[in-house]
Amino acid sequence: MKKLLTFLLAFGPGIFAIGYTIGTGSVTSMIVAGNSFGMDLLWVLFLSCLFSGVLIYVSGSYYLTTGETALFAVRNHLPWGKFLAIAIIITVGIGQWNSLIGILGITSNVIFEILAINFSGLEGQKYWVVLGLAILIIGVFYFLLVKGNYSMFEKVLALFVTLMGLSFIFTLLFVFPLPTEIIRGLVPKIPEVEGAGILIAAFVGTTMAAATFLSRPLFIQGKGWTKDDFTIQKNDSIIAALLIFTISGSIMAVASGSLYGKGKEITHVLDMSGALEPSVGKFAVSIFFAGTLSAGLSSIFPCLMIVPLMLGDFNSGKLDVTSSRFKLITGVASVLALSVPVFGFNPIQGQIFTQVFNVFALPLVVISFLVLWNRKNAGLPTKRMVTNIIMVTAFVFSIIIMVNGLMDIFN
Repeated sequence: MKKLLTFLLAFGPGIFAIGYTIGTGSVTSMIVAGNSFGMDLLWVLFLSCLFSGVLIYVSGSYYLTTGETALFAVRNHLPWGKFLAIAIIITVGIGQWNSLIGILGITSNVIFEILAINFSGLEGQKYWVVLGLAILIIGVFYFLLVKGNYSMFEKVLALFVTLMGLSFIFTLLFVFPLPTEIIRGLVPKIPEVEGAGILIAAFVGTTMAAATFLSRPLFIQGKGWTKDDFTIQKNDSIIAALLIFTISGSIMAVASGSLYGKGKEITHVLDMSGALEPSVGKFAVSIFFAGTLSAGLSSIFPCLMIVPLMLGDFNSGKLDVTSSRFKLITGVASVLALSVPVFGFNPIQGQIFTQVFNVFALPLVVISFLVLWNRKNAGLPTKRMVTNIIMVTAFVFSIIIMVNGLMDIFN
């Protein structure tokens, strides 16, 4: 474990990319997709991870080459850059805070379900126990944020990401879909059923998280990488994208192999446990829940930080984790995060709905990086054809997914 953590910390900023991308929203979306459609949406995951990997690489390479962070560059170099940067801050901020609300709701419910298995008397006090757990979790994370630094954030995330990855991949050993189902899942198609568009939008919203690309230059800055670390940055991008695809695909495969075709509807956290247990056993379910819990905890840090990070980026292009503004805004986000437990919303439905919001900011962020990546006289790499083609495709993909999700919502 020590060697594994050392290896992960060598690729520090990639840890934040995984933390932003794989949270309870991703876990929920993958489980519901595997349960409802088997492996049919694997192609969406593959494309999202491919586009994410390229955008992670581009945002990091742009910073190492120019020394400019994302929103700082958008404000100073793009037409109407100031207004575009503000629009990105608003849309990404709303999306990530919505995600945070869903994450804390599911995480506190997961812990409650684990406690309720061993202490049956808790069932009658579910509301207050879940609320108390949510306050405890967000309180601990807020304390760590205001007292910690980049290095500490990185170590905490590395621990959670390691536990999450090992848990989901281990569970996959108990139940695995047929290879033919995996191959068919890579063929693009949209299931002609109600709600498929919203689920695909949630898929893309959680896997192609705009916050991941915007924050990467800041985390590279915090890591202290320079132009000499160009190759390390490239490898970090590839590893992050591969891990996102592997972990997310494992979750979908577990749900597909054990739930698909059985007519089980996933509407509550406990449904995931009860549905999986006949196929993989209580031990594997416990491991799966540990992975879900780690996924939620690994996403709380990044989601709490994103708005003050973007404001610091916009104003000065610097990583800001110590100012009074950082502490105030993360405090506001911590209070908002309690919405699901306070009002008793269904965390599963709430999490999928909140992930849809993330896809609305995506086209703005992708087109901004595409323009910045092709700036003249900026000293950027000359061989950009492949990355340009992929980013143009990613932009078109994000528009299609956004429109598709909106149509399903209105319907």
